[in-house]
This record gives sequence, C-alpha cells and structure tokens, in this order.
Amino acid sequence: MNSFEDNLLELIRSHPTLYRNKDKKHKSLILKENCWKEIAKSLNKKRQNVEITPIKAVRRIGDELIVLCKVPYQIDSCRMIVGTTSYRLIPGNQEGDVVYSGQGLTTGECGAHIKNIREDWNGNVTCVLPPQSSNIEVTGTMRLLVARAPGDPHLISPPQPQFKDEDIFSAQCVVPNGRPAAKILWFLDDEQLLEGVHQPVVTDEPGSDLQTVSQNITRTIRADDNNRMLACRAEHEALDQPREAKRQLIVHYPPKRLESGPITVFGLKLGAEGKLNVTVRSNPPPTAVWMVGDIRITAPHSTDNGAITALEPLHLGNGHYNVSLHLARITKEDVERTYYLQVFNDLGREEFTLRMSTMDEPAASTVNSALLLQLYGVELDTGAIVGIVVAVLVLLIAVFLGVFAFATDRWCFAGRSHRIDMPDGADSEAPLPSHDDIKGSENPTHDHAEYITNGNSKLPEKKPDTAV
Repeated sequence: MNSFEDNLLELIRSHPTLYRNKDKKHKSLILKENCWKEIAKSLNKKRQNVEITPIKAVRRIGDELIVLCKVPYQIDSCRMIVGTTSYRLIPGNQEGDVVYSGQGLTTGECGAHIKNIREDWNGNVTCVLPPQSSNIEVTGTMRLLVARAPGDPHLISPPQPQFKDEDIFSAQCVVPNGRPAAKILWFLDDEQLLEGVHQPVVTDEPGSDLQTVSQNITRTIRADDNNRMLACRAEHEALDQPREAKRQLIVHYPPKRLESGPITVFGLKLGAEGKLNVTVRSNPPPTAVWMVGDIRITAPHSTDNGAITALEPLHLGNGHYNVSLHLARITKEDVERTYYLQVFNDLGREEFTLRMSTMDEPAASTVNSALLLQLYGVELDTGAIVGIVVAVLVLLIAVFLGVFAFATDRWCFAGRSHRIDMPDGADSEAPLPSHDDIKGSENPTHDHAEYITNGNSKLPEKKPDTAV
C-alpha cells in the first residue's frame, strides 16, 4: 500500500459517518457527500503542498536522475519510493543506489540522486515527507520512463514497382514496442519531407507499458522523384543510431523538353562536319526520329550515303538524354533547311524544330570583364557603344537647334522676311514689293528700298534711277 492510500484511509477513519451504521448521520446522503468533499479537498491540499521536479523524465538503463521534492517548511525526515523499494534518505550518507540530494532538511528539500537506473525502476517515483501539522504524511510523485529501444521500422507502401508522373502516393511507417513511443521522420534522399505528413498514432501494447507508433504520408509523385530513396526514420532515446526502412521510387513520364520554341544551333562551318543536339528528359528511354527534307531517319540509323546519321539517345543521368544528328559535311543546302525531331516513349511524345547557322550565337556575354555585343557578326566593345550613343545625341541636338532657329528667325535665318507697318485698324499686313519693281534693269547698284514715314504709317518709296 502506498502513501496516498494510507492518507486516504486515515482521512476516512476521521469521518465515521461514512462507515459506522449506528451513526445517526450515516443515512444522510448529503452529510456523507460533504465528508467525501472534505476528504478530496484535504488530499489535494496535501498533495499540492509538495513541489516536485521533474514531473516526468526519460532515461536509459545505467543513466542517473535527480528528483527534488520541496515543501515550504522544515522537515525532519525524507523518504523516496523507487520501483517497489522505499529508501530513507539521510543528508551526508552517499552510499547506495539512491542517496540524498538537496540543500538539507531544514530548507524543506527532500531530493534523491538515483544512480545506475535499472529496468525494473520504470514507473512512479514518490517522495514522502512529514506534514507541517497533523499526523498525515505528504507526498509528491513523478513519472520515470526507463527507455526501451523499439523494434525495426516497417514501411508499408503500394506493391506496384513504378509510378507515373502526378500519381498520388501513400505510405505508412510503423515502429513497434518502444518505451516511450519512437519518433518518426520522413526523408526523400537527404531532403526531410514535411508536406503531406500526417499526425502520428500511438497505441499501447496489451499487457505491457510498451507503445507502437504509426504515421502516414501522402505525396504527389513528380518526375524529379525518379530513382530517389524514400525512407521512414525512427529515432529513440534508447538507440545510438536511428533506424530506417526504405524503398526506391521509380517514376515513368513522357519526354519533356528543357527549352521552348524553335532551336538554332550556331557556330557551324560550311564544309566541316556538324551536329545538332537536343536534351530531353524521359523515362523510360526515348525513341528519336529525325525528318531531313523527305528523309525519315530513326536513331540509330544513317542515310544510304552515310552523310547524315541519327545517333542513339545518350543517357546523361537522372533521366536526361542527349539526342543528336550528325552531318559528315555541312553544305549550303543543309544551312537553309529546317530539321524536325520527334522524341517519344509509351507515355507520350515531344516535337522539336531545328535550324543551323554558320554565325556565332548573337548573345550578350562578358569577355575579360568588358561588355561585348555580338550583332550580325560585328563585335562592339564598351567604348564603341558609348561613342555611338554620344553621336546620336549630338545629331538629335543639332536637328532640334536648326528647327528652333528656322521657326524663330534666329541666327542664320535672321532677315529672311520683312513686315510693313500698316495704319491703325489695318486688318492685314502689306506684302513686300516684288523684286523686279525695286531692281532696275539699267542700274543694278540700287538693289534696295527706302521707307518714308508719314505720321504713323510707313510706305515704301522707290528712288529714281540715276545715271552712272
């Protein structure tokens, strides 16, 4: 019988109304209910008076543990129940498997240093202290779990040997008979999986304190999962190394292109051999068919004259294949032609359009830390580009100034037209006299007109020609 049961019996004895038939109050249900309430209140109060640390601990066999119970008053004794044995702990006595630990009885501390933990100590550890008043001892209890390694994990997954892209994959990991339950982690190669992981389910094994844990995972299969290893990993306090259960994922998918649109292969030379290359992803391996004009070539075959050869798709790893067409000698006709490629397997197909070019690839690149622009075979460095930009700006400014001067009769356009002042109220301007009216045929030196002012009006007066 433990201390809690002892306390309960002593409290019941102090309430004879509960068990004495001859007691006049024994038949009163209300009075007996009140008695039970007082007993419960007294038990809770006494149990709450003890502060115990830790409340729960997990230790391996052979490990150590310190349990500390404390009350807010001086005590004259300290007792600790570990397993089925009750130990009377005396400060200063450090011999044995369970010895005193704490600041002394006068501080209200009853602590136990439990050495070399054994399997049979799994369960409650209870400290028993004398009460501050009355004759009922107070107790505090913590839970000690002596770790026991679980069994090997089991990975339960669909029996099919391979999956398709976008398939829904479900699996379950079961780790049996651990104390406490093991922790399950999911990995795809070295990548820990968090998405699609369900909550673990822990069940108690009948007739024992061992626990089995299981956890499910759901995942949408992708092409990138092909040949990767799915693992459920069990971690536990009693294991030096995690344990794993694995299966490899085999994923089949149709050919997938790595670049969109037509493909142009640059840098080829007339008269030299050349090769058109396309990289695709496929599982199972693809079959390649080239169309060169009216000629259909299935890899690995060549034309009758051996000038063009479709090579067997070369596996580069991780489902990537290099599909190539080899030309023994590039002609002008080859450069002007469009090539068509069809790549397929049992799950689908992908088509490509290719051209070849004898020019270097027109792309911006960095050469010796300087900007290089390749435009139609002409390379322009940074200085040339800046010069072109400045020249364009100067030209634009010059055109703007010329238009401005012409519109405002400034600079070289000054004096290109004259106006005649008209009397007040005039509705329009008088035009200039014609050039022939001013210039005489016999006296070419008077090539101008003078103006005579009369009031506010100015009229031109033509001088008579004088003989030379």
